[in-house]
Amino acid sequence: MKTLTLHDKIAQLIFIPFYGAAPNTATREYRKFVRLVRETHVGGLVLVNWSNGHVMQKAEPYALAAFINRMQRLAPIPLMVSGDFERGASMRVDNTTVFPHAMAFGATGDPSLARFEGEVTAREARALGVQWVFFPVADVNSNPDNPIINIRSFGENPQDVAKFVTAFIEGARSDPKTRVLTTAKHFPGHGDTSVDTHMNLATISAGPEQLRRVELVPFEAAIRAGVDSVMTAHIAVPALDAPDVPATTSRAIITGLLREQLGFKGIVVTDALEMGGIKSYSAGDAAVKALEAGVDVLLMTPDPEAALRAVMAAVRSGRLSAKRIDESVERVLDAKVLTGLDRKRFVDVDAIADSVNSPEANRRAQEIADRAVTLVKNDRNLIPLAAPAKTCFVVLAESRSSTSGQAFQQELKRRMQSAQICMLDPTMPLPVIEPACENFVVMAFASVSAYAGEVALRGDYPTLIDQLVATGKPVALVAMGSPYLLRNFPKVSAYLATFSTVPPSEIAALKALLGEIPIHGRLPVTIPGSAKYGDGIQLPVRPPTVTSR
Repeated sequence: MKTLTLHDKIAQLIFIPFYGAAPNTATREYRKFVRLVRETHVGGLVLVNWSNGHVMQKAEPYALAAFINRMQRLAPIPLMVSGDFERGASMRVDNTTVFPHAMAFGATGDPSLARFEGEVTAREARALGVQWVFFPVADVNSNPDNPIINIRSFGENPQDVAKFVTAFIEGARSDPKTRVLTTAKHFPGHGDTSVDTHMNLATISAGPEQLRRVELVPFEAAIRAGVDSVMTAHIAVPALDAPDVPATTSRAIITGLLREQLGFKGIVVTDALEMGGIKSYSAGDAAVKALEAGVDVLLMTPDPEAALRAVMAAVRSGRLSAKRIDESVERVLDAKVLTGLDRKRFVDVDAIADSVNSPEANRRAQEIADRAVTLVKNDRNLIPLAAPAKTCFVVLAESRSSTSGQAFQQELKRRMQSAQICMLDPTMPLPVIEPACENFVVMAFASVSAYAGEVALRGDYPTLIDQLVATGKPVALVAMGSPYLLRNFPKVSAYLATFSTVPPSEIAALKALLGEIPIHGRLPVTIPGSAKYGDGIQLPVRPPTVTSR
């Protein structure tokens, strides 16, 4: 630190987004990275997905490693590389182990599975050149209308959420060779909100007692477990500060509550500063106010150079002290030493293949998805299907470009070549209902998506489900993602929840429908008016009587 100028110290606190692809060195995009890394000396990178038209793209492991190595060569101080690995590395990187969403783990009731996810996530992250993971989600999803947390949370019970949060942290730091930094997010708790903070500032209306009893419980557990960092939320908490002040810029919440009352000594990182929840501030103001509040790392500011200039001006004017900056820089540099960046900054490309996407890890990930499947309703004992060959399967994808349902279709066709399956997207007209169908299975995908504003079925899908129910024939609704869909379709005969949209959850749903696996999952949330926390009909393995025509 003695060798760093004020400019370089502040730059170490700024983390910029990147896609993991390797842009041509002649492009403006590449020249921007060169400027920010080699000349501005930013402290780190955060891996994000990008849109290629209507399709979200993830990084490819070897291109990701090549780009990280190129940037590390340019950096005077090794870069810390981070990412939202909420479903393991697969959230951001292709060809890695695909875990289901956090709520699926909650449905299993077994925190040891989250510990395993932590172990695999750490191993794969480090192999890819990522040292800092923005997980686990410590939010308690007590609001069924939450549009952005939902299945990203382990559930609505604060004590149970705390157990899974603790288990993931323990797993991620269990092997010193592959240890990653973990992050509890989004402080002081984003679960009881109905606003997507990508779009606007959300508000937690809970009083101090409810905050202590619900929202803060998993964060306190994470701190006891030695979590390395805590991510702030762009939410207002009137019980703690003014109703228009985001927690990210609140000294009462960050320094007063997190640092002083809860005793957290690690890194405090902002949620992305490009989000709508903090749009009332300019890039420079947001950076200065966050550091004043006690934050250490400024994540994805929309203008890194403006943020840096504003912080420098704040220090020179006396608004921010040099000591306040040094405290944060020391935490960042300590973290770089802890993860071995002072000794090894480059990715071993040859070692990637043997470290990611292992058959054993994928087998265990599938088992987790299988164990999560929860049967909430089963009128007429519809599940497992007695005659799947006479069942019509309808898959409701979320968009025209979505690959949702493909794994389900492939596995179903592999078992029954003549299976009747209709794949729909919201742009398609509603199909004519086939009178020969004895019953229906509807695979309804409803995932959490930034800027969507809600978690709901798209287009005319609700009308279609109502039409199927109106035939009087049994309808099994399979919730691929949000478990709260049953509120809108209480008349379906059966309701199966997987709590995730990933391919392993599609396969798990099919296996449950056909009786190939036991159904042991229990609801980690309440479905208002329909089911209580902990509900779940338990079924043993029971293969269907008829498997083909």
